[in-house]
Amino acid sequence: MTVAVTGGSGFVGSHLVRRLLERGYRVHATVRRLFDAAKVRPLWELQEAFPGQLRLFAADLLKEGSYDEAFRGCPVVFHVASPFLMPERIGDGRRDVVDPALLGTRHVLAAIERTPEVRILVFTSTVGAIFGDYADVLAMDGQVLSERYFNTTSTVENNPYHYAKTRAERAAWAAAAAQDRWRMVSVNPGLILGPSFTPASDSGSLFLLDELFKGYFCYGAPDFSFTTADVRDVADAHIAVAENPAAQGRYIVAAETMTSFHEMARIILARHPRDLRLPRTRLPHWPVRILGPSFGLTQDYIRGHLGIRFRVDNSRSVRELGLAYRPLEETLLDHYESRRAHRRRR
Repeated sequence: MTVAVTGGSGFVGSHLVRRLLERGYRVHATVRRLFDAAKVRPLWELQEAFPGQLRLFAADLLKEGSYDEAFRGCPVVFHVASPFLMPERIGDGRRDVVDPALLGTRHVLAAIERTPEVRILVFTSTVGAIFGDYADVLAMDGQVLSERYFNTTSTVENNPYHYAKTRAERAAWAAAAAQDRWRMVSVNPGLILGPSFTPASDSGSLFLLDELFKGYFCYGAPDFSFTTADVRDVADAHIAVAENPAAQGRYIVAAETMTSFHEMARIILARHPRDLRLPRTRLPHWPVRILGPSFGLTQDYIRGHLGIRFRVDNSRSVRELGLAYRPLEETLLDHYESRRAHRRRR
């Protein structure tokens, strides 16, 4: 079978492409620029390792018709492409994340409508399409995150990435409901961590861990926690969705328990105790509230996230997709070693 992957050079997309090739699929992968060596080289290497199985296509989320050629002959489309930026890296929420996510999804949906071969759309969403701020989860049944909810609190000004992904996922569900030729299933991962094939990825999860590794929190770890997922588990979840005809609706892909900056640092320090950039202690809340705005965090964001933890219901992904989650220690150490390897090659 030939399948299409949008955003094939991205953090998740490149892992998904590799795992599809390993399973014998032929893959049409889209990238923004075919000759951007820093980002596309891992895909060139996959073309050499899997001769005849991988074709690359140039496509732009903001350009109508970009995906038509790539989708031709593909009964399955994995729509992975979408910018993921942390709040402090977003200058203009609409320009930087909302337009690429929403308009890009609409362009992908239009291409699917023009491609009669397509039968399944596997949509890469996020847990951020389920909640806006962490405080939202405290109002859910049992204070447990589950697929039943949609984010209703984020805006372009407050948490624009979550707002963008919510709008995009809702647009995709509306398009799926308006026809009966193809079906849609969404994968909603937490913060995606693990080894990266390229140092040129713009993924917010790589940026976030880079802040930790570069020593930004060496004086102490702020009490922020995250729902986490291994990039390899996320790729496997996409494939399981496509291969399981009974898969339906939304699937949270994330560990059951959240992980804080301090816990991440502790895991890595157990293997690399001489890394002086990693925090040894937790910060109390008051300096984070005072200094957070200097690092691009608004007081609203701090109130909605600092010190808040909740449990994640990932049972559908285990029961229906057969996922066996990697241990967090493996994910973090592989992430750390991958970053060190990329830095040595520069």
